[in-house]
Parts: sequence; structure tokens; C-alpha cells
Amino acid sequence: MISSVYVYDAVRSPRGKARADGSLARHAPQELVRQLVVALDDRVGGVVRSANTLLLGCVGQIGAQGGNIALVSKLHSGLPDDVSVCSLNNYCVSSLTAIGQAATLVHSGQAQRVLAGGVEMMSRVPFMADAADYYTDATFAARTRYLPVALAADRLAEEEQIDRATMDALALESQRRAAHAETSSALNRSRIAIKTADGAVALAKDECVRPQSTPESLAAMQPAFGELARAYADALGHRRIDHRHTIAHAPPICDGASLSFVAGPIDGLKPRARIVSYAEAGGDPHTSLLAGLSAMDRALARAGMKLDDIDCIEFMEAFAVTIAKFLRDRRVDSARVNVSGGHMAKGHPMGASGGILLSTLLDVLEARDATTGLVVASGAAGAGAAMVVKRLR
Repeated sequence: MISSVYVYDAVRSPRGKARADGSLARHAPQELVRQLVVALDDRVGGVVRSANTLLLGCVGQIGAQGGNIALVSKLHSGLPDDVSVCSLNNYCVSSLTAIGQAATLVHSGQAQRVLAGGVEMMSRVPFMADAADYYTDATFAARTRYLPVALAADRLAEEEQIDRATMDALALESQRRAAHAETSSALNRSRIAIKTADGAVALAKDECVRPQSTPESLAAMQPAFGELARAYADALGHRRIDHRHTIAHAPPICDGASLSFVAGPIDGLKPRARIVSYAEAGGDPHTSLLAGLSAMDRALARAGMKLDDIDCIEFMEAFAVTIAKFLRDRRVDSARVNVSGGHMAKGHPMGASGGILLSTLLDVLEARDATTGLVVASGAAGAGAAMVVKRLR
């Protein structure tokens, strides 16, 4: 259990389509971070610039996001010279890892005030743009070969016997809730509109939501990842997969950023939440997307809690199979999970997603006048992280 470590505030950008004509595509990643620094500083009474450290998750650390994106963001944001920085890549759980490390630094006394979050501009740095040798290295044992998460998700859905109808229903509900959330200022209290250089609003809402989705339109969609499987036949052991995920079951690739201010007690300043516990877990690289569940169990155990003790849960929809398995196996009330929609509707800016989930959770807890929340995130090849927080009234 972590004691006396607080999230004073957490903010996120809207999520923009990762296309050349996406509403955030002309912004540099450090500019998204800068605007969140400014917003966060305004919201917490001007103390953000007293932070000791800036930790940023980012998966594609190359090109526009290379050169130590945390350092680049620090310089661009005008943070003091003595602020230490670290850019980290833990795949899709990167920014939750950053926030967890921030809590550890504060808890241990190595830092007093930390800015932590993540950024991913997938319109500028596409998925797998770093062209790591690991992605194609055939010397790894079959179960440890890199496999794109879409194929890992299809394989997992087959192995777990999660059918297409179940995934369609969950995708539709994610879209429905996301569309409804756009009508609620309370559910978007932490979302910060991103502006252009001349002060005009570039994007104020999550751009990937598809409110026109219907049961019929989802049922008509074809599985999307068969061609990708042919490119990774060796890694799949030439196994034929019953491909079940369509584009509707996959989180859209997008641009976005998140940032939290984590610190110990500060006189005269009220936090939004206390970090009760945090945990990470590695997982079987074959199943790939389930380590978040292991991290969740660890975080709950460290908090001395069970799922029934949690009021609201933000569970990363890392493809439909993950949320389907969670709801089926853990028998949790779905009304408490992803209240304002999830990744299948809103999108997944990889290195920023964990922090986005945390800020969303704080909004949901406040909107529902609830107390205890849980964030669960999973990434490729067996990366997982989870955090339990308690809202401070």
C-alpha cells in the first residue's frame, strides 16, 4: 500500500484521428504536453512548475518523438532547468507506469512533486515505426516472438471462446456510452481543448467516436486482420486463426496526451484523489493482453480490497476480447466499468492511454459522487499495470 501520495489533478487532451487530416496532426507532441502543463498549472494553483521530475510514456520514440521526448517537452514547456526527466516505453501501459513510478518516487522521498503522463502522436509516428529488430527476429522461441496485438487478440478470442456477437455488443455499448459522455461536462472535466498557435480551438472532443454505429452495421463488418496474419505466419507457427475482431472491436489509432500532478501533502491545496496502491505484472507473451488482470489482482491485494469494493473501473479496451474476458470471468457489474465509453470508441494513443484512463476515472468518480476507483491497462507481449485510487471529498 502507498501512503500519503496524492493525485492533485490529472488532465488529458482530446483524442484526434491519426491521419494527415486529423485535428491534432499538425501539432508536435511536445506542444500537446506544453498545453497540458499550462492547464494543469492553472487548475492546481500555480504549483506545477515546482515539480522535481517529469516522467513521460511514449512508445514510438523516433522521429517527432525521438531525442528524449520528456526532455524535449520540458524545454518546450519552459519547466525549470533543474527538473529531471525520463522517457519510458512500456508499450500500451507506458503512462500508467509513469504515474506509478511517480507515486513510488514521492512515497520513497526521492521526489516531492512529479509530473507524469504520456504522449503519442500516431499521425506523425506510426505504429512500429521504430522498426525494432524484435518485431521480425526469428531467433526467439515461438511463444516469445513478437506478434501485433491485433493477431494476439484474435488468437485469444478463439482460445477463450469469446464469440463475435459478444464482442459486437460490447463495441456498440462502448460507442453508446462515449456518445452520451459527450453530452456531459462532468464526465469530461479533465479533458483540455487543444489550441492552434493563434489561439483557435484545434480539437475539443474525442474525434474517433462513431455514434452512428448500430447492431446491423457492426454485424455487417468483416474480420480485419487476416492479411496481417499472413505476414506473421512464422510467429503464429503457421496456425490458422478464426479471425473474429473487426475494426469496430479495435481501438482506433489516434493522437493524444495525458498528464498528472503527483505529490505528497501540500498545505492549502486539495488533491482529487489518493493513490491507494499500484502494481505492475508481466504476463505470458503468448496470451499477450492479459497481464493487466494480473496487475489488477496485485493492486487490489496491496490495497486490501476486492473488486466488489470498487465503485468505478476504467478497464483498457485493448481489443474487445480483453473487456469481454474481464466481464465474463470476474462477474463484475458492467455498469461500473468504462462508464463514459472505452478505447474501442475513443481511441488508443499508446503511450498516453494509462494517464487518460486515470483522468477519466477521476471525472467518473466525481460525476457519480463515488469514492473508490481502479484503472487496469494491458499491453503487447505481456505488459500490465493497475492502480487503485480513493477520491477525496
